[in-house]
Amino acid sequence: MSDGPPSEQPGPLPIERADVDAAARRLAGVAHRTPVLRSTHLDELAGAEVHIKAECFQRTGSFKFRGAYNALASLDEAERRRGVVTVSSGNHAAAVALAARLFGVPATVVMPSDAPGNKRAATEGYGARVVTYDRYREDREARGRQVAAELGAVLIAPYDQAEVMAGQGTLALELFEEVPELDVLVVCVGRGGLMAGCATVARSVAEARGRAVEVVGVEPEASDDHRRSLAAGRRVGLDAVPRSIADGQLATIPGALTFAVNQRRVDRFVTVADDEIVATMRTLFERVKVVAEPSGASALAAVLAGTVARPGSRIGVTLSGGNIDVERFRSLTGG
Repeated sequence: MSDGPPSEQPGPLPIERADVDAAARRLAGVAHRTPVLRSTHLDELAGAEVHIKAECFQRTGSFKFRGAYNALASLDEAERRRGVVTVSSGNHAAAVALAARLFGVPATVVMPSDAPGNKRAATEGYGARVVTYDRYREDREARGRQVAAELGAVLIAPYDQAEVMAGQGTLALELFEEVPELDVLVVCVGRGGLMAGCATVARSVAEARGRAVEVVGVEPEASDDHRRSLAAGRRVGLDAVPRSIADGQLATIPGALTFAVNQRRVDRFVTVADDEIVATMRTLFERVKVVAEPSGASALAAVLAGTVARPGSRIGVTLSGGNIDVERFRSLTGG
């Protein structure tokens, strides 16, 4: 294990509820207000009232469009003319590509060479140029900075940027507007941007109503850097790049900005096994008629596995994306 620098002392955080509210205004009429799904079968399995925020129906098929669009909307015209660069294994890549197209600016995406083919195709389909790197040998952030410097473009971070986190938080804003009395919010975690935005909203809701909302992050067993970091009180890095079917959640260390938020606003992080994720993907397909990618299903997998144990409670759950091709879905679920 490798450690990041000690966490900073309590002080101003990168985002507050007002930033999420501002992002919601920018996204109004652009992002889809995705449905909150209910299922009696899931309630019975969980022993609780489950409310699923289905971002598989968001533009580009995942929550990432929220943060990407808010980040580009926050740039001035001179910055947009320079073009944008980002680093992503797929969902953020497609989101930045579409947002850039909507603003009429060029986009370049630094993507791992082993990223799912459907995600690369979607990114290129929205008009972005893809530059590949080896995720097991090269540092993704360094490669992204290098490409941005070569092009003179603006780097849009996939998670560690205030505008991105605030945009992602609009998911929770909508969820609480529809189900204001949630007791628990369960969010899938990769590098922490979605978690930071959603936790910020959950804490503001809890303060306003004078009753706690438990905020739980879910990671794959192989990539539990947030769980370890929260326990240690500092960012803790994994020694090797983790491997899991949940490719959108494979991280070696939490983001500096995202962890600053999550350390103070998330109650706990839990993990799920790959087979639990697969079982949840099957259940969603067979009983809810929804297709989820592995990372998208991980938060619900923790709920159905009993890891988030709040019998009889009202649980809000992120279904963060549905970008998986037919062949991979069939190979994982045995369909």
